[in-house]
Amino acid sequence: MTPIDLSFFRSETSQRLREEGRTEGLIEGEAKGEAKTTARNILRVLERRGVTVGDDARDRITSCTDRHMLESWLDRAVTVTAATELFESE
Repeated sequence: MTPIDLSFFRSETSQRLREEGRTEGLIEGEAKGEAKTTARNILRVLERRGVTVGDDARDRITSCTDRHMLESWLDRAVTVTAATELFESE
């Protein structure tokens, strides 16, 4: 059996590609973490204001990954009287 040449995996190119992948992964992980934090903050504001959040609204908020949308919902959470109002001007 012929040995497989593994030199590519030690090459400068492969090291650069691995580093780029790590960097992309870190950036993606940060964005997901920020989205989760903002979603938690929206829910907390609504809770503290006594606004009931149904399962559909909670799922929509916690599954959203659009930073701008989440920030908009957080701004609206301060004034809405029902959780569904967060989504009305989309």
